[in-house]
Amino acid sequence: MEIIVYDRNLYRLGTIENHTSLQWHRKYYECGTFKLHAPATEDNIRLLQPGNVIRPKGKDEAAVIRGDQTEEESTLVNEIVRNGYFLPIYFNDRLTGPMFTFNGTCEDAMRYMINRMAAVPLLEVAPGIGDATKITFQATYKNVLTYLSKIARYCELGFRVVPDFKGKKMTFETYKGIDRTKKQGTKPRVIFSESYNNLNNVIYKYNDQQYRTKAIVGGEGEGSARVYVEVGGGTGLDLREIFVDAKDIQSEGLTDAAYKAALAQRGRETLAANVVSESVECETEADINFKYKTHYDLGDIVTVKKKKWGIVLNQRITELQEVYEYGGMYVVPTMGDALPEKIDWSDK
Repeated sequence: MEIIVYDRNLYRLGTIENHTSLQWHRKYYECGTFKLHAPATEDNIRLLQPGNVIRPKGKDEAAVIRGDQTEEESTLVNEIVRNGYFLPIYFNDRLTGPMFTFNGTCEDAMRYMINRMAAVPLLEVAPGIGDATKITFQATYKNVLTYLSKIARYCELGFRVVPDFKGKKMTFETYKGIDRTKKQGTKPRVIFSESYNNLNNVIYKYNDQQYRTKAIVGGEGEGSARVYVEVGGGTGLDLREIFVDAKDIQSEGLTDAAYKAALAQRGRETLAANVVSESVECETEADINFKYKTHYDLGDIVTVKKKKWGIVLNQRITELQEVYEYGGMYVVPTMGDALPEKIDWSDK
């Protein structure tokens, strides 16, 4: 596979065809990553400089060389290793700005933060896809990429930055995967199982450590004057409580009812994030039975069946790693959350 290299302004610098390995790790709720191994030639070193942008030929995705980089020369090895992130990494360089309160759809919240932050050169924002999921939150100088990921998980939307190398621009857009599970009847079904020979080197993870059924949310005030609301429920051994410190939500400009509603929604968001986590990771050939990017793609919901373990799950493909080595290619999809996630709205 040919890899095309561009400068930070999306002007083409050259191509690389002698790389030995490329791991192209796509993510639905987060910024994707890559790792590239190539011979340490003069041209490769010149092209693969931090800040430059790479794109595997034929893809509508691109990534920035950023982070840990390695060059090694010895009697056994003469290669460079380049790491980096997909284009949404630019949002990691921005803060949300002074305090604001947002009440609207998740898509509008994402666009609002991007339009409010310090501008990223060449970046445009596409209209939403019409998802109606609502959200209410406050933020003060928070990391924009962190909050994009939080919101995306809450409403189960993917986001990406699509480069236009001819037009010299990048476009932020949201998207949603397609339900291709066995239970639906309108789209072709996609099933990962031994019988389809597309479920190899399987890793199944189950984790209920963070599972909670009831949230007590603490807002403004101290001691007995502090405002609390409760959401959720449960009794006996089925009750699992969690305290949510929501002092970052301020009542200024809100009615008492609106303020308590905002606290209650924070509690619901916390419970939605603290669920039983199940995930399946496997290796599969890209063109066996169900063809990658033809029958399924990142963000789609598929059925996973592991008869030996008694597992039948309908899970979203939240991560998908493309591995190019030795002239071949295989994919490693992760169905479900790779790790339990907790939406901590008070972090950076």
